[in-house]
Amino acid sequence: MENNVVVIGSTNVDKILNVKRFAKPGETMHISNAQKSYGGGKGANQALATARSGANTTFISKIGDEGDANFMVEDFKKENINTANIITTNTAESGQAFITVDENGQNTILVYGGANMELNEEDVNKAAETIINADYIIAQLEIPTPAIIRAFEIAYENEVTTILNPAPASKLPKKLLNLTDIIIPNETEAELLSGIPVVDSTSMKQNAEYFLSLGIKIVLITLGSQGTYYATKEESNLIPAFEVSAIDTTAAGDTFIGAFASRFDMNNFNFEESIKYANKAASISVQVEGAQKSIPLEKDVLDI
Repeated sequence: MENNVVVIGSTNVDKILNVKRFAKPGETMHISNAQKSYGGGKGANQALATARSGANTTFISKIGDEGDANFMVEDFKKENINTANIITTNTAESGQAFITVDENGQNTILVYGGANMELNEEDVNKAAETIINADYIIAQLEIPTPAIIRAFEIAYENEVTTILNPAPASKLPKKLLNLTDIIIPNETEAELLSGIPVVDSTSMKQNAEYFLSLGIKIVLITLGSQGTYYATKEESNLIPAFEVSAIDTTAAGDTFIGAFASRFDMNNFNFEESIKYANKAASISVQVEGAQKSIPLEKDVLDI
């Protein structure tokens, strides 16, 4: 059975610079290639990852009317994503992300929220029927928190599982945490939220216990090349990553989340199956430059 997944989040135009290494403060560096533009935004990336892994996907987002993000909406439609709740505003430009990628595939990202920051509770209410009919709703933190809370309230009232990717990491309101069923931070985000550095199996468990103590049912901590640690009150395990040579890690976390949501069964808790699939998808994404074009199709993941 295909999962029905709603993603609420950001749509950004990613502007990427490739460099040999990151510049030091005050340093001027020459680069060999001009800036490149791609589709991005954590919400958009996760919606594409979910759709490309075979889930029925709806995306709730807001873009500017200047047209910079129109090519992305067309891409969403080609991927059979329901775009009825992508709203156009004339009071802000589409979101943008400025990304620098070094020769090891590591990146730094600066984000201009733009139209993303105008997504509000009224917009969410208009999408209520879609949320009610979903199996899962995924949110990140590149849109205003009140919009996420309202979406999770609708989900909670209708027994729809909520998935929160706390990125970029910031203090989370208790109200949002109380509405979150599954939280998926990376190791940096987990540390920023819990105050506990993720350095070994003991600290992974301590981080998970912190989130579980808040009432969250499932914790997944993505650990890059180490894999993914998951925990509930009853069980926990580390699922290893697949060894590959990374070129660009920009959309790896988003790919993992969308792929996981496409496979996970909240009734059966099929952690190993769904996490292994998501780890495979992420391992493919890091071998391709850019965000959205690096997100693999279901058949590519299953071929590994």
